Amino acid sequence: MKSDLADMLVEIGQKRFTATHESGAQLLPDESNNTFLNDLLNYPHAFVLACGMDRQIKAERAWLIPLRIREILGSFEISVLQNVSLNDYIEIFTSRSLHRFNPTMARTFHLAVQRIVQEYHGDASEIWSGKPSSAAVVYRFLQFDGYGLKIATMATNILARQFKIPLSDYYSIDISPDVHIRRVLSRCGFIDSSATVDSIIYKAREIYPEFPGIIDFSCWEIGRTWCRPNSPNCKDCILSAACSKVNLDSQN
Repeated sequence: MKSDLADMLVEIGQKRFTATHESGAQLLPDESNNTFLNDLLNYPHAFVLACGMDRQIKAERAWLIPLRIREILGSFEISVLQNVSLNDYIEIFTSRSLHRFNPTMARTFHLAVQRIVQEYHGDASEIWSGKPSSAAVVYRFLQFDGYGLKIATMATNILARQFKIPLSDYYSIDISPDVHIRRVLSRCGFIDSSATVDSIIYKAREIYPEFPGIIDFSCWEIGRTWCRPNSPNCKDCILSAACSKVNLDSQN
C-alpha cells in the first residue's frame, strides 16, 4: 500500500509540474493581489520578501505583507524600499500588526531588501537566473537573514513547480514540512506522528530522490482539503483507495 501511495503522490506532483497551462503561483485568492506577487519581471523582490514573511502565521496573511507595505509607502520599487530605515519598518510592522513577530520580521524584511540591493544589484531575479542548480538557489535564499531551510526550499520549489523557472536539476528541493504535510504523511503510514523535521525530509527523499519536493504541494493540498485534523473527509480524498488511515478505520 505504501508503494501505491508513494506512486500516487509523485504522479499528482508530476502532473502539476508538467502542466503547460499553469503559470505563476496561486499565492492569494484575490486575483489583483496575486498578479502583483506573480510579477517576477517587474517586482521579483515581492516574491522573495513575501517568502521571508511566511513564518508561524497563516500563509495568506504572510503573502499580503508586501501589498500592505506597498499601500503604506505608495510604491514597491526596490529603490523606495531600500531608503526606509529599520526603525521605520519596525514602526510600520508594529503599528499595523502585520505579523505575529513584528519587530523581528521588520528586521528580516529590511535586511532582505538591503541584500537584494547589495548582492543582486536590486534585481532579485538574479537569484534564479541562468538555469542554476537547485542547490545554488536554495543556498542563495539561505543567505538571507531569517530565511531557514523550510523557507529556502519552499521558495525554490514554488519557482520551479509553479513559475516554471528552469533549473539544471531538482535534487536539492526538499519537502517543507508543515502541519498539513506531517499529518498526511503520518496518516498514510510513511512517518510516525512524532517524526522530526529531518526524518520527514529524508522520507521524501526516499520516495522520490530526483525531486523530493515534488510531493510537497500534493500533501499540503490534501491536508487542507480532505485530511483535516478533525473529521477528515476520507471518502472523497484522492488517496482514499490506498491510504492506511482509511483502511484502518474500515476495520474498526
